[in-house]
Amino acid sequence: MPRDSFAAELDDLRADICDLGATVSERLDRAATAYEERDAAAGHAVATADGEINERYLALESRCIDLLALQQPVASDLRFVTASFKILTDLERVGDLAANLGDYVEEMESGAVPRVPITDISEMARTQLDEALSAYETGDPARCRAVAEADTDLDERCGAATDDLVRSLVKQSPSEEELEPLMADTQRFLLTVRDLERVGDHAVNIAARTLYMVESDDELIY
Repeated sequence: MPRDSFAAELDDLRADICDLGATVSERLDRAATAYEERDAAAGHAVATADGEINERYLALESRCIDLLALQQPVASDLRFVTASFKILTDLERVGDLAANLGDYVEEMESGAVPRVPITDISEMARTQLDEALSAYETGDPARCRAVAEADTDLDERCGAATDDLVRSLVKQSPSEEELEPLMADTQRFLLTVRDLERVGDHAVNIAARTLYMVESDDELIY
């Protein structure tokens, strides 16, 4: 394949991966909004749409494999294709986490769980993801490092949300009938916070792969 055609194919791959990332980010936002509003129908819509993300992921992964096998890229092109291959896995997993959140909304049983907000947490996680994708799109090493630094703030906010829920629960005296659904929904809240924290971890992974792609620097890879 002529060099110009190969470069164009790499540019197309980058654009398509960024487009998938934008879709995943949008699904995460919809799932978080559904959770805040306790909108079971909206949660169901996000959960059942995960198949589309998986199909796009597999198609892009196949393109990466073809580029590695058929074009045998070297140096920076090789780092780009291998980084893209791994970044796709992170995006697919974030899509799974958004689907999980949709499932949690759909399965909510009780109105007794304290309304501890998660909007700020979901916005922090989504911002990290969007910034990581921007770093990948532009090849910006400073933005990669900023994404990793922001993860500490997200972790702390997730811990604070869990503490807020525990304090709220301590003030309640549920009846025996209320206890089981309350405990089930409390578990779903804790899973929601955990999954949003994991979105941040995947954003850091994307930033780490990008930094290695751009500078051959593995400082963020763990």
